[in-house]
Amino acid sequence: MLELNFEKLGGLVPVVVQDYTSGEVLMMAFMNSQAWEKTLETRRATYWSRSRNQLWVKGETSGNFQEVKEIYVDCDEDTVLLKVIQRGGAACHTGHRSCFYRKLEGDKLKVVGERVFDPEEVYR
Repeated sequence: MLELNFEKLGGLVPVVVQDYTSGEVLMMAFMNSQAWEKTLETRRATYWSRSRNQLWVKGETSGNFQEVKEIYVDCDEDTVLLKVIQRGGAACHTGHRSCFYRKLEGDKLKVVGERVFDPEEVYR
C-alpha cells in the first residue's frame, strides 16, 4: 500500500474533494493515516476531524456519503485529491452542495451555491 507523507503537517495530509462527473470542488479536509487506510478499504471518504479530534466518515450523520471513484496523490505524496460521487447531494454541513458556496464580490461574500438541505433538520 502507498504510504503518504504524514510528517509535514503533524500527522495529517490535506485532501481536496472533487465531484467525479462535473469536476466541481466540493470541499477540503484532512486525513491521518487511519482515515487514509479506512478510505482505501471502504471506498467511502473518511477524514480526520480536527475540531472533534476523531475519525469522521463523511455522511455518517447526514446520509450524504462520498463514494470514492478515483484517488490522486501529488508529487510529494503529501496531498490527496479524491474524485467522488456525492450521495445525498450536499457535501457541506451548512446544507450546500459545495463548501465553496460563497464568492467574494468586492469586499463582501455573496452566496452563489445551491442549498440542498436544512442543517437544522439533519443535525438535530
